[in-house]
Amino acid sequence: MRRFTVRHFAVRATALLLATASLSACAPLVLGTAVGGAFMATDRRTSGMQLEDQTIQLKARNRALDVLGDRGHLNVNAYNRLVLLTGEVPTEADRDAVGQAVARTENVTAVVNELAVSLNSSLSSRASDVALATKVRATLVDARDLLSNAFDIVVERGEVYLMGMVTEREANRAAELVSTIQGVRKVVKVFQIISEDELARKLPRPAPVSNGNSTAP
Repeated sequence: MRRFTVRHFAVRATALLLATASLSACAPLVLGTAVGGAFMATDRRTSGMQLEDQTIQLKARNRALDVLGDRGHLNVNAYNRLVLLTGEVPTEADRDAVGQAVARTENVTAVVNELAVSLNSSLSSRASDVALATKVRATLVDARDLLSNAFDIVVERGEVYLMGMVTEREANRAAELVSTIQGVRKVVKVFQIISEDELARKLPRPAPVSNGNSTAP
């Protein structure tokens, strides 16, 4: 099980990738950032940051396509200005060039380049990744000690990448659960680690309860 956190990005980050609109080898399942008030309300990013991440993904995709064209299979996912690149490219030089191009995208603070130098994944492999992503999400939803929408899930060739703004406890618990799912080859943690106090400040506060004693003027 590998792990990336914001503490590692200064030395590890070298590249970023683009997310394709069609079925791809990367199967993202990002309920926490889906359009709609219910999901946005449980995302630990501000609504402004969620929109910024969407913009980063689009711009990074364009930069990657300018470099690679149709010579590979590329995906990009952004969370809190951190970009994860997954997919396949023909050569190591292509991998580096895409990463460098994406790293220059406006507002990107770090890039984790997980592009594989290999042939493009097959359609059947991508379909399996979509199904596996659904199983991963369901497992996190069923976990009573985790908020599933705090996690972004990316699946590539059976490898599960977990993104999000979580505590050390949540990161370890989620990775432990996902690693037990049949079909998962590897779990890679790509998290921004926050403290328990920071988490408490981000959680929504319950609405005040009326005592029912108010009187009309």
